[in-house]
Order: sequence, then C-alpha cells, then structure tokens
Amino acid sequence: MKVFFGESKSGDLRQAVSGLSNPKLIIMFSNGKQFEQHVSELESLFPGVSSIGAIAMSYKSDVVENGVSVTAFTEGVSACANVLEEVSKRPAAYIDRLEKDIAAIKPGRENVAMIDLCAGNDAVVLSSVGYLRRKHGIELMGGTGDAGKVSANGKVYEDACAYALIKNENGRVRAYKENIYVPVEGVRLVASKTDKSRYYIGELNGRSAKQVYMDLTNISESEIENQTFKNPLGKMVGDDICIISLKGVEGNGLTCYRQVNDSDILTLLEARDIHEVVRETIDRIKSDFGRVSAVFSVNCLFRYIMMQNMGITDSYLKQMCELGNHCGFVGYGEHANDQFINQTMTCMVFE
Repeated sequence: MKVFFGESKSGDLRQAVSGLSNPKLIIMFSNGKQFEQHVSELESLFPGVSSIGAIAMSYKSDVVENGVSVTAFTEGVSACANVLEEVSKRPAAYIDRLEKDIAAIKPGRENVAMIDLCAGNDAVVLSSVGYLRRKHGIELMGGTGDAGKVSANGKVYEDACAYALIKNENGRVRAYKENIYVPVEGVRLVASKTDKSRYYIGELNGRSAKQVYMDLTNISESEIENQTFKNPLGKMVGDDICIISLKGVEGNGLTCYRQVNDSDILTLLEARDIHEVVRETIDRIKSDFGRVSAVFSVNCLFRYIMMQNMGITDSYLKQMCELGNHCGFVGYGEHANDQFINQTMTCMVFE
C-alpha cells in the first residue's frame, strides 16, 4: 500500500497535489477562507475520485497551519467516501449509505478502516455507526473539523459527518489511541447537576464543581481554562480513561468539551512525559505490526497547543516518523472506534 502526502503553506492546491497520480482516495485539509474553493478545485483536478475533507491544520514532518494539504491512498487499496447528514438531529436516518458502502467494499479479516471527519454531535454519530462497524470488524478513527463544515466527493456539507472506507488489499488495519494522562491517586468525583446539552457539570461530590477543581489543583478561577492542559478530568470506563477537557466556568460549575452525566464517576488527571508515552505507543505498534505501510493520525488541538508551548512539536513529529509514512491533522475532538474523546491522539495503522 502506498500513501502520498503533499502540502502548500500558501494555500496553493495545485502545488499540494504536484506529483500525485491515480489516487483511490483523497483526504484534504484546508483553511477556513479557501475551503469551498479547494473542495471544488480538487474535484476538477481529480473528477470522480472519492474524497473527504475538513477545515483543520495538518502535519507530516511539520505543521500546515493555514494552507492546504492532501493525503492520498494510491496503491494497494480500494476505497469509497460518503456522508451522513443532519448529524445534530438524525444521523441514523442516513445509515443505509454506510451499509451499502460496506457491502460494496466487502470487508475481510481486519482489513477495512473507516476514517471520519465530523462537523459536530460526534458521540451520537459514533453510536449510530457503531453496530455496523462492530458487525463487520471495521476499525474507526477520526475527529472534528472547524467551522461546522466537511466535504465529501466534491461537495461541502454542514451539520454532517464525512467518512471514507479504506480496504487494505495487502494487510491488516488497526486503530490506536494514545493518552498521556494518568489518574491522580485517591481522587474520586461523582458528577451531579449536569446538563447534557451544555456539557455542563454543576457539582462534584455534592459541592460546586468549580470550587472542587480549584481546591484540587490549587489555582484561581481565572486559571481554570488553561489548567486543563495539565489536569483535565477523566471518566473511568473499566481500566480505560476517557479524557474530559474543560472549556471554562459557568456560574459555580464547569463546562466541558464532552458530555458528562449525573452519577458519572470522574477523576483528576495529570500529565506524564509525552516523549516517554509516544515511545510506548511506537513500541506497541511495532510489536503488533512487523511492517507498517502508513500511519494516519489526529492530535487534539489542546495537545498541539501544549506541545507548541513546550517547544516539542517538531521532535514529536520526528519521533512518530520512526514508524514510517506518518501524517495527520489537528482536531477538536478525537474518535477511536466507539469513543469520542478529548486531549488524545488516535491513529489508524496500515500494515
């Protein structure tokens, strides 16, 4: 399997696709000003080729913040792209599209990846596609783009989720996620007075959620928004941790970037050394795959900001390139199979 990556930091799509031939699938990331133009231009350059896209930063050896990039699967794959519409209301109403696409691509054993780019309501979208994904053994990763827009096959959609199915003709695929946070020992928090529509937590352990968080981290109210880089909340799911990023303060409570429900058991998280965690991820992938053709990843915006503040973005990307052909994008939320998570890296590995 072969993957092409091209970029233009000035937003010149023709420069980004220079040298690309016979793509089976194209994933494009553009800037907010040129997105619609780039979607139309891409379709003109490669008419009829399956494609998905979003407004987002992207990366390979460095980060494209305001230009355009193209990731294309060119050999050893069969692929298709489509869209689920009205994701804020009824994404399940369009699930027959995914069902037909899965039937057409004919999944084998551990060889079909689903990459999705969502414009919102991520948790409901993942729940809607979950049954078909599990039934056919499809691995899923993806994330949320900016400005509530995505593209599929040359058309821009709002309130939608664009997806691509990629069948690796010569090997397996597998989704991974990387969490750099661990629970602070002895902290157990029961959420109450939550509001699902606002991703709001009113109380933790029967007290003001804002005050509890300030007491645990020894910070003032004005510091809460930035403290999430060091100490997000976490929801325990068995032995796994779903990270919950804090958005800000509302009254005596906290607003988050993912839903929290009454009676959810939460904990406070703290960061490990990121390079050490990345080393563990690389070693795990190398152990699972004797040969890696490509890795496509999404890093949370908060992880990107944290790495920028620490001055380690370049060394992180260099470290990930040890796996071979690695590229990806910066998202506002991350998907790993059935999970919608924050402050995480998820990736799809192709054998």
